[in-house]
Amino acid sequence: MSSYSRIAAVTGGNKGVGLACVRQLALKYPQSSLNNGPFLIYLTARNQERGEKALNDILQDLQLKEAKALQKDGGLSDVKYLPLDIDSQDSIKSFAATLKKEHPEGIDILLNNAGVALDGFDASVVKKTLHCNYYGTMEAVNQILPQIKDGGRIVNVASIAGTLDSKYAAPIRQRFLDAQKTDEITALMEEFTTAVEKNQYEGTWPGAAYKVSKAGVIGMTKTLAMDNARTGSKTLINSCCPGYVNTDMTKGRGAKTPDEGAQTPVLLALGDIEGSNANFWYNGKITPWER
Repeated sequence: MSSYSRIAAVTGGNKGVGLACVRQLALKYPQSSLNNGPFLIYLTARNQERGEKALNDILQDLQLKEAKALQKDGGLSDVKYLPLDIDSQDSIKSFAATLKKEHPEGIDILLNNAGVALDGFDASVVKKTLHCNYYGTMEAVNQILPQIKDGGRIVNVASIAGTLDSKYAAPIRQRFLDAQKTDEITALMEEFTTAVEKNQYEGTWPGAAYKVSKAGVIGMTKTLAMDNARTGSKTLINSCCPGYVNTDMTKGRGAKTPDEGAQTPVLLALGDIEGSNANFWYNGKITPWER
């Protein structure tokens, strides 16, 4: 048995919103209704050097030190680094195996923040974007969900860009909305890829790989959450948008700070969200998927 009462893992935790989520989890856990003792947060990153640097930044963080949030300063939270590249099935499987070995009793929170936003638009960009943002996130959830304690939380960071607007043909939008199984969302991702490969996407799909990948994440989260709830599980699975955050991904153009961007993901991980499941959240509240 682990010496920790609660355990969380944050993917893509070495910078930007992911690193801010690690900080905010450590800061907000003591006031959370989930607080029932020592809290371990795994900061994950695909690059060991950057991951360990981020961990060192967290351990030396002045706000955390002043709040006495970390165990080394007398607080409840501990942060450790583990490698994880959600673009690699082998890496995801290795990470899941490590969690199972270290915490056979299970973990409480998976916050999936890792993702990419690539420049350009062609079949190659679409495949790379979907491989990481959609398929990678889905694989991480599928591998780690069996290890989430009943009543735990999974948070998938999507984007308001993933809402269903007029860039999609009406029948495509309806298929997203009507989907009951994750396979139906995956089929839509495959159709989008094929349409771009054949240059037959205009008038049916948006010409934006990131936008469609995040629609996929919202749809996958919704269908997987509904399917999981049908088993009687009390685990809450939601997606969210952190907002337009000033990070590398937005090339420094975002209006929000990373800490502001972390607010909604951390709310879904630790907050009293009235049993929300299968929903998409934006600016701290449930938001319609279609607009």
